[in-house]
Order: sequence, then C-alpha cells, then structure tokens
Amino acid sequence: MRNFWHTVKNDRWVFPYLTKYKGLLALIIFLGFMTFFCGGALMFTSGFLISRSAQRPGNILMVYAPIVLTRAFGIGRPSFRYAERLTSHNWVLKIVSVFRKRLYQIVEAGTKSIYAHVQTGEVFNLMANDLFKIENMYLRVVFPSIIGWLLYVLGSIALGIFSPIMALLIFIILGIDAIVIPLITLAIMGERDATQKQVENKIYTNLTDAVMGLQDWTLSGRTQELVDNQEEDFDQLGNLQTKDDHFDWWRNFSSEVVMGIAALALIIFATMAFGHSTFGVNWIAAFGLVLFPITDALGSISQGFGELPRYTDSIKRLNAMDQESQAETNQQLPQVDQLPLENTINLADVSFGYDGGKNVLNDINLNIPVGEHLAILGPSGAGKSTLLKLITGDEVPNTGAVTVGGINVSQLQSHRAELIAVLDQQPYLFDTTVANNLKLGKLHASDAQLWDVLDQVNLKELVEQLPEQLDTPMTEAGKRFSGGEKQRFALARILLQDTPIVILDEPTVGLDPITELEVLQTIFATLQDKTLIWVTHHLTGVELVDNVIFIEHHQITLEGSPQALLETSPRFNQLLAMDHGF
Repeated sequence: MRNFWHTVKNDRWVFPYLTKYKGLLALIIFLGFMTFFCGGALMFTSGFLISRSAQRPGNILMVYAPIVLTRAFGIGRPSFRYAERLTSHNWVLKIVSVFRKRLYQIVEAGTKSIYAHVQTGEVFNLMANDLFKIENMYLRVVFPSIIGWLLYVLGSIALGIFSPIMALLIFIILGIDAIVIPLITLAIMGERDATQKQVENKIYTNLTDAVMGLQDWTLSGRTQELVDNQEEDFDQLGNLQTKDDHFDWWRNFSSEVVMGIAALALIIFATMAFGHSTFGVNWIAAFGLVLFPITDALGSISQGFGELPRYTDSIKRLNAMDQESQAETNQQLPQVDQLPLENTINLADVSFGYDGGKNVLNDINLNIPVGEHLAILGPSGAGKSTLLKLITGDEVPNTGAVTVGGINVSQLQSHRAELIAVLDQQPYLFDTTVANNLKLGKLHASDAQLWDVLDQVNLKELVEQLPEQLDTPMTEAGKRFSGGEKQRFALARILLQDTPIVILDEPTVGLDPITELEVLQTIFATLQDKTLIWVTHHLTGVELVDNVIFIEHHQITLEGSPQALLETSPRFNQLLAMDHGF
C-alpha cells in the first residue's frame, strides 16, 4: 500500500487528471451512486409492496405510493446506469487519447530510452497493454471504489435514523467487505500479480519480436524452439491464472457470507422494531432485500484492489519512460539554426557502451566524405546498428565525437529530417493511397513530382495500371505489393525527401537474390549523388560501393574499396566465397 501511495505522489500520467477534471468526475460518481441507490430503493419498495399486497388491502390506493415508487426506481436504475457508463467511458477515452498522444510523441522523438533500451515488442506493450490497463483502472478501481465507499458510509448513516446501535453494527459488518477483504486481496494478490505481469510482458514482447523476425527463425531452423518457448510461457501464465481463480472464488464466497450475515442482522432488527403490528411487518421484507443490490458495489472494491498492483506497475513504466525521455531531452546540446555547409561525416575516437556496460564499439575512427557510398559489414551483434545510432544522433558516444560538416550530430537533431533519411528492412507503408504514402517524404509534393520519382524507381508503369493510379489504396502494410515493390516505394519517398545523407539498414532482407540485386542497383543508381551508408550481412551488390568496412570484436578490422580488398585481403576473399556458397 505504501508503494501505491508513493506511485500516486510521483505520478504525472494518471492521477493528475482526477483533479483536472474533478467536475466531470463528480458527475460520474453521482450517476454511479444514483444507480445503486435506485437499485436498493427498488428492492426496498418492492419488498414492502409485495408484503403489503399479500395482506389484501381493501383499496388499491393503499399501495399506490409503493407502486409508483417501484416503477420510478425501476426506470431510474437503468437510466442512471446508462448515463454513468456513457459519461465514464467518454471521460476515460478522452484521457487515454491524451496518453496515447504523449507516448507517440516520446517514440517519435527517438530518444535513447526508446530505441536503445526498449524492444519493439515492449513499445507495443506500452501502447496496447499498459494504456489499456490504465483505462480499466478508472473503470474498475477508481470509480467503483469511490461509489462503493460512498454507499457504505451513507447507507450506514441512513440506518442510524432508525437505530444508531444497529447502524454501528452494520457499519462494522459491511466494513469487512468494504475495507478488510480489499486490503487482504491487495496483500495476497500483490506479489502474485507482479509475477503474472512479468510473464505477460515477456509473452507480449517476445511474441511481437518473434513475429517481426519470423523469417530469421525459419531460416535458422529454430521454429520448434520458438513454439516451445511460447508454450512454456503460456503454461506458466495459465498456472498463475488458475491460482487467481481459486482465490477469487474464496474471496467472493467470503463476501457473500458477510452480506448474508448483514442481511440476517437487518431482518432481525426489522422484526424486533416493526414486527409487533400488522402494518409494521411489511418493513421486514423491505429491510431484508435492500442490501442485495449493494453487494455488487462493495464486491467491486475487492475486485479492483486485486488488480491494483498491475495498474500500479503500468503507471510506473509510463512514468519511467517519460522521465528518461525528459532527462535525455534536457541533456541535449543546443541546436544549431541551419544545416552544415558540407556534409562530411567524421567519427573521432568514438567508444560506446549501453548503461555503463561493456563497450559495444571501441576507438572507432571513420571519415565518410560527401557522396561516398559505404558498406558496413559484420556479424550479428558486432555493433553495426549501434554505429548507425551514433551517426543519426540516437546515441551519444561515451568518448569521442560524431560530427557532420564539423558540427556535433547531437546539435543537428532539429534538422534531422532534412539531413538524414533511412531505408530499413520493413518500410512503413500505411493503409492509405499511394500518393499519401509517397508524400510522407514531402508533404506538399505535386502529382508531377510523384510521377517523376516513381519513374526513377521503375514503378511508373505499375502505378499507371492500378485502378485509381496515385489514389489507389495500398492496404495495410502495403500488402498489395511484393517485397521488392515495397522497397521501391520507400525509395521513391526518400527521393522526395531529398536529404544529402541516406542510411540503408539492410533494406533487402527477405528478398530473393535476383530481386535483391535489382533493388540494390535501383537504389545506388537513383541515389548516386547522395552519401550512402549501407549496413548489410552479406556481399551481394558490394561492388556498387566505394568503400567497405568490416566491424568485428567492437572495432573496424577491415577497410578499403571492394577492388583493393579483393586483391589484398584473404579475409575479404573468404567472406566473399562463403557468401556465394563456394
């Protein structure tokens, strides 16, 4: 519980909105209270009406008032319920939309906390899982708990009008449901839910990353290992959920027993207070039935407290990412007002390691002149992707400096979209028109410019044959087109963006050898006047570049033109032979 209040005190995502929109929150609580009040009043008047009608009153007017009240409360309960649901969901969705925008802005900023420390699956988990849990936190914990406690207190006070002693007794009995059981639930479920959340996060992250890298699993012959790992994780999650189900059964059973004791106490009280007269006995059924609608209100408190640790963990994750992003933003160097006059890239004595761990790169010295086409080779995990992050400014070296045109790359981040474009393994093609996908490179590009870049990447004829040409929908992820065509569309977008530096992050992974070579030839032909930095695993098309470096053991172990390395480096010849299957 102390951990929860610490989270609330330092939260910048969830709880500040409770005070910011306190007027709407009060309306939601009022509507929720009236829902359960009408439910209790309906049972109270119904009990009186049934009992009084069984006595066969001589005139219907003698039961006219409870008939009207029963109808009023019967209509009022669903009406208030509908209004409460509509208002609360509208409020929650409005708040969650703000959360999503904040999270997207953090991701878009490209901070180190996102791209270096967080897997793609974890980012998706934050967006889809944690924000969903926060939405449920309002609907299943905050609103129901406040409404339940309000009914608990006001109901006890109302009973005090008839008997203060009975009101105190009911206050103590129902306190087991309203306070004791929720605290016990929080204590027992806290550690168990923390474990379950870890397993769910692991499943979400690993499954997302496995799907995105499914081709690598298939090519390496490890698909059975992937299936086994997922089954093991799901079995562990299933065991935890079974334990939760058992605890929920015992908690609900205990809660029902408490409500039964409270109902029995009220029946005894009503019998002693009103059972001495013919008319008074009608109140016995009324008092006996009034508690049952409140059962749901008090039971929801325990259910919400059982899920509270999971919501707390989600809030912590979002706040931690927000704080890391803000800290990194504050550490950024002052931004320059304009692009450098020339775009030579220089890495001088650069070393880098994540979070103070072992260095991924050591003493890298590299000069990339304007217009050079450079290929970066090396095994997986050698540091190729890290080198790209240093060049783009996503990472800052532990020692040394990365400059473009003599300016530290960290000072060029506000102009990054004008300086560097990236063509990666999976180009982002959205479920909109061909024209809109291309205009991501240049928002106000004319149709003539679109046709020009399509012609340069050999897609003009293809688009002309589409039903609506430039206005033809691409479908989600560009599924209308082949892998090679998707890369050409992404290349056309880069041509529109027209940056002096283009990074090719293994853009032909997954393509067959013939298509791969064709795409590479198109890329290098259309971008021949740009500085190209191409990361690749193998040597198909290596003859298209001016210079090659090979990263191994955290350092550059080979460097030179393809022709020179072919003549002088046995290692390069060995790599070339292995790549071609000789």
